[in-house]
Amino acid sequence: MTSKPGASDTNGLAEAAPDYHGHRDRLRERFTKGGSAALQDYELLELLLFRLLPRRDTKPIAKAMLKRFGSFSEAIGAPPHLLEEIDGLGPTAITDLKVILAAAQRIGRDAVHDRPILGSWTEVIDYCKASMSYETVEQFRILFLDKKNKLIADEVQQIGTVDHTPVYPREVIKRTLELSATALILVHNHPSGDPAPSSADVQMTRQIADIAKPLGITVHDHIIVGKSTHTSLRGMKLF
Repeated sequence: MTSKPGASDTNGLAEAAPDYHGHRDRLRERFTKGGSAALQDYELLELLLFRLLPRRDTKPIAKAMLKRFGSFSEAIGAPPHLLEEIDGLGPTAITDLKVILAAAQRIGRDAVHDRPILGSWTEVIDYCKASMSYETVEQFRILFLDKKNKLIADEVQQIGTVDHTPVYPREVIKRTLELSATALILVHNHPSGDPAPSSADVQMTRQIADIAKPLGITVHDHIIVGKSTHTSLRGMKLF
C-alpha cells in the first residue's frame, strides 16, 4: 500500500511541516541577526504568537490585531474582551499575552526602583505609559519617594470610570505619612487617549500640594497618561 505524499505511514514517516514553518524559521533568523529593529510590528507580533499558537499560521492573526488596535503595544495591551474578537485568539493565548504585558511592566518598574527618580525621568514616563495607557477606566496612581527621591512604593489608590476617578487629597497625604514618604509623583490616565488636564485635575493637584507643603512633603509632578502621549502639570506650570 502506498502512502499519500506528506502523510504518516506505517514506517513512521512524519507529516510534512506546514508551509508557515519555513516562514517562522526565517523570521527567527532575522531576529537573531538583527534584533527587533529587523522586523516590522506585525512580524514581531508573529514571532511572539508562534509560541502561543504553535499549530496556527499566526501572520493573519498578527495583522488582524494590528489593524484592530493600531500598534504593537496597543495590541498587547488591549483588554481581554476585545482580544477575544480576534479570530484565532483563545483564552489561553490571551492570558499568555497578559503575562507578557505584566513582565514588560515589571521590567519597567525595576528600571526605576531603588534609584533617584528625578534622574531617571524617561524611565518613569515609560513605566507609567506601560502600566496605564491601555486601561479602559481611569486609575489614580501615586509614586511615593523618600528624601533621596528613591521609590518607596507604587500604588494604585483609586479606580474610577471611563472619564472620572475620585481622589481624596487628605487620604493621599495620610498614606504618604504612613509610608514616611517625603515626595510624591501623581499619575492618572485618560482612557480617551487625550492627556490634556481638566480643571478638576488641576484643582485636585493644587489641593494635594497645598496640604503637603506644610508637612514637608513635595509634589514633584502630576502626570496624565494618554494612549501615546503624556502631559506634565508641572511642565505646564499649573501648580
